[in-house]
Amino acid sequence: MRFVDEATITVRSGRGGDGVVTFRREKYVPRGGPDGGDGGRGGHVIVRADPGLRSLLDYRYRRSYRAEDGRRGGPNRRTGRNGRDQVLRVPVGTVVMREDGEALADLARAGDEVVVCRGGHGGRGNARFARPWRQAPDFATPGGEAEQAVIRLELRLLADIGIVGLPNAGKSSLINRVSAAKARVADYPFTTLVPNLGVVEVSPGVTFVVADMPGLVAGASRGVGLGARFLRHCERARALLYLVDAGGEGDPVEALRTVEAELRAHSEDLAARPALVAANKCDLPGSDVAAEALRREAERLSRPFFAVSALTGAGVPDLVRAMARLALGDPGRREAPSDPGAKRRDKSVRTV
Repeated sequence: MRFVDEATITVRSGRGGDGVVTFRREKYVPRGGPDGGDGGRGGHVIVRADPGLRSLLDYRYRRSYRAEDGRRGGPNRRTGRNGRDQVLRVPVGTVVMREDGEALADLARAGDEVVVCRGGHGGRGNARFARPWRQAPDFATPGGEAEQAVIRLELRLLADIGIVGLPNAGKSSLINRVSAAKARVADYPFTTLVPNLGVVEVSPGVTFVVADMPGLVAGASRGVGLGARFLRHCERARALLYLVDAGGEGDPVEALRTVEAELRAHSEDLAARPALVAANKCDLPGSDVAAEALRREAERLSRPFFAVSALTGAGVPDLVRAMARLALGDPGRREAPSDPGAKRRDKSVRTV
């Protein structure tokens, strides 16, 4: 399924039904009086978080949504039917914003919802205006007007651990190793074009969610490469894992500093999150020198360090246990997964 994390749509609520002007006309009731009913309320436009969804794909193809209008009133003081609400289902973690960027709601939990356009009120029938001094009112009020708005939907993935690093650091290989995710892996940069979610099972019934972010490059916070669009997915992560290629030709310490600088440029709070540092591809010749340099840099930053190989699995169990401590606190006391919907979305999970 194509992953879409942004959408701009036009929404319109329903117009309220008009009140009516009628008079009771029955045999032997010469002065029945006014009996016009009220109109029904127009339907609202509601955005609701649904744990069964993972993408905003539907809103990429259909850009306009409208709720039903309320029905006009009837004789015998009958009230018109209310218009049906238009409920827009979005993935958990979606932020709803106005066109100017003002945030309306952050739908961070399943079932969270927000009314973005309210339906017009129903008009009042002439029976409402009967008074001792005005026994035959011949007027009614129209229904309230509908509201229309352009809203922007932004999906920000819910993950306990966000894996960040330069392109080709092995993020996709690691998430495939520790979870049941099937992220694309290849030997060229920017293989990952969209974030990938994986569920890691620490023990039966105790899981945490990891997210593999597309590779960041210098200037990502200013729109260079793919990082600018996906940096916001890191914002919900409780902790970060800085994954660095220890088997490549570049300077691993400089790679770590580049990623950290881009996160800080995007958000100081993000850069201050609890974090781990891992040197990947430690199965390659000469990787021990790079891993030692990264170890010293991690000690300077007071961050736990791990030397791993996503290909062979060496060092991965220790890394997963450290990730679980950051994500769950004490895994032994946690009984429920951090994201109930995530385990349901992935049919199986892998225990490391």
